[in-house]
Amino acid sequence: MPDHHVHPASYRDPSGFVFQSGSLNYRQVNQSYAQDYDELFRSGLYAVLTQKGLLLPHTEIGENMTGLPEWYKTLLPRQIPFISYPSEWSPAQLKDAALLTLRIQLLSMDHGMILKDASPFNIQFMEGNAIFIDTLSFERYDPSRPWVAYRQFCENFLFPLYLHHYTGSGIHRIMVAYPEGIPAAITLKTLPLRSLFKLGVWMHVYLPSKVHRDLASAKAGIMSFDKKKMRHLISHLEDILLRLPVAGAGATVWSDYYEKTISSPAYLLAKEKVFRRFIQDLPWKSALDLGANDGYFSKILSGEIQTGGVRASDIGRTVVAVDSDWQCIQHLYDFARKAGSPILPLVVDLANPTPASGFHHTERASFSGRARSDLVIALALIHHLALAKNIPLTRIADYLADLTRGYLIAEFVALSDEKSQELIRGKSGWHDDYDEHNFETAFERHFTIERKESVSGSLRILYLLKRQMV
Repeated sequence: MPDHHVHPASYRDPSGFVFQSGSLNYRQVNQSYAQDYDELFRSGLYAVLTQKGLLLPHTEIGENMTGLPEWYKTLLPRQIPFISYPSEWSPAQLKDAALLTLRIQLLSMDHGMILKDASPFNIQFMEGNAIFIDTLSFERYDPSRPWVAYRQFCENFLFPLYLHHYTGSGIHRIMVAYPEGIPAAITLKTLPLRSLFKLGVWMHVYLPSKVHRDLASAKAGIMSFDKKKMRHLISHLEDILLRLPVAGAGATVWSDYYEKTISSPAYLLAKEKVFRRFIQDLPWKSALDLGANDGYFSKILSGEIQTGGVRASDIGRTVVAVDSDWQCIQHLYDFARKAGSPILPLVVDLANPTPASGFHHTERASFSGRARSDLVIALALIHHLALAKNIPLTRIADYLADLTRGYLIAEFVALSDEKSQELIRGKSGWHDDYDEHNFETAFERHFTIERKESVSGSLRILYLLKRQMV
């Protein structure tokens, strides 16, 4: 039997599927997609999209690795270091993914092809940029047919961004609740009345929700679109998105954490010195920054803040930075996009991380299932989980051990620290066991304490912990 494992989410498209063999991910193209696949190359579209960095490139493998009779081609795509989901993106990331989809749609039409779907799951982020990963999403363009992915585009991109624009709440909760897109009718009920005075809302939300009651009528409503009208539709959507602000209304609780901390900048400088000593000789390829805030320490790991002039991406290292505050992540994404940084910023609440989901809970892996890394850093985080969320130190240690393949850099913040006192204000009797001794006892069940240093001028201690072999 061929040694391969079909990805559990890759069953919806008869054109082909993604599978894993060894440590690599491949894509099989089926015979049913042969003509469209060949046209992708014959038209020059593949060359244009890959040269512009819009489409994930691949090489063809002249082998039927699955042994299936419907096989046509085996593709080895450029490997993606970390798969993220739209529910983990900031609004700016979703907006860039939407604009990428529209740009590819217009380029496809220039080459006689069109996108047959418009799912945000077709997009990932690498080195600060959105990139399209589904090579089988293209089909030959028929001017007599509408863009069948229009409704999907609106429900997955435009509507969540409209809701964010008018509520300022980010898009992650919307995307969790509606992983396959939020319907126009629900969007309309959620938007404020004043939004109806915007032409884009009227055209793309109000009219579809009132007139296009089902898919058949939706198709009928745009069936008369010729190529010129199709271009106008795509350009209009693009113009709406370009004009749609996604920045928040102001600072959130943690988006200015370091700037407003009374011990900054002295605390931050002292902490950075200890941190640099800890990471100086550590062997790692993948790093996970939990509670990353503005990404200061992620930038040190990635080489964006001077670490001898070596960027993480130059030596094959990746850094995933997560925080529950979407504004923090959006600021970090803006940096990563401008710098072409290997940092991947994601919105994740560690007290309620992204669960496994989809059919049989296997289509989309949990955050914890995807995030295991050589080096994990948990700075100014554990006291939030323990004091604000009432999670026992032993369970926090268990979780961080599950995420860590090699080393963990953790920060202990004393109960008497000002920030800890803010977290327990109004509580009593909950945190009598929160102290340095119990912190070390909890983590020593999984880790060996390699180094331990106090952060000068503070009530905080940094630990370098090595994961014990299991």
